[in-house]
Amino acid sequence: MNFTDKTVIVTGGGSGMGAATAELFAQAGARVAIVDRDEAAAAGTAKKCNAPDCLIGDVSDSGFCDHVIADVAGRTGRVDVLVNAAGVIARRDTLSTSDEDWQRVMRVNVDGVFYMSRAALRVMKEQRSGAIVNFGSIWGGSGAPGVIAYCASKGAVHQITRAMALECVRDGVRINAVCPGEVDTPMLRSERSGPVTAEMLEDIAGTVPLGRLAEPGEIARVVLFLASEDASYMTGALVDVDAGYSAR
Repeated sequence: MNFTDKTVIVTGGGSGMGAATAELFAQAGARVAIVDRDEAAAAGTAKKCNAPDCLIGDVSDSGFCDHVIADVAGRTGRVDVLVNAAGVIARRDTLSTSDEDWQRVMRVNVDGVFYMSRAALRVMKEQRSGAIVNFGSIWGGSGAPGVIAYCASKGAVHQITRAMALECVRDGVRINAVCPGEVDTPMLRSERSGPVTAEMLEDIAGTVPLGRLAEPGEIARVVLFLASEDASYMTGALVDVDAGYSAR
């Protein structure tokens, strides 16, 4: 999968699966633009990618998303790939989920995907080419207790992926989603009620048929495939990368 001379934008590129994805695109020859709220984390990924472009802001702000696309397209002349990897989680059940929790998850996970994709599509449709890869989740297709806002947000991402793909199917733009299972990332460890221990991680891994957590790079390789010409006949697809979790 060769992305030489391609311009790739990765949101949430400062850590986890976003960072792993950005690094793989860079290794494949792409010019990568890192988008993240955390300036230090984004700069760290950018250094690993030898990436000149680091855009710091919140994808839940439509104006910022428009700025990202305009800035990158203005300097490189095009946007070939957008990866919507930015995301947050609230580990709360229904009665414990506050208005603020709900809105925060929806703003980043749903609004951010829509705003970034809408801005990118203005460029991609004009250039008659492009690929968008959204980060869905196994929890977007099956429920899970204690993460209701996250489940709802990822279900919305799945439907955005399908509907937007059909809108763009004759415009040379493909839109797919990768749906990870349990991945060893900062998000997996975040918002826990107590310290994250080796025993806790082993318990989570025990819920996976393969018996282990995924590494971020294992998900990133699927993202690169979906963005590549090797996936030229795929659009509107939700690709589970979950070691058999959703096959049960």
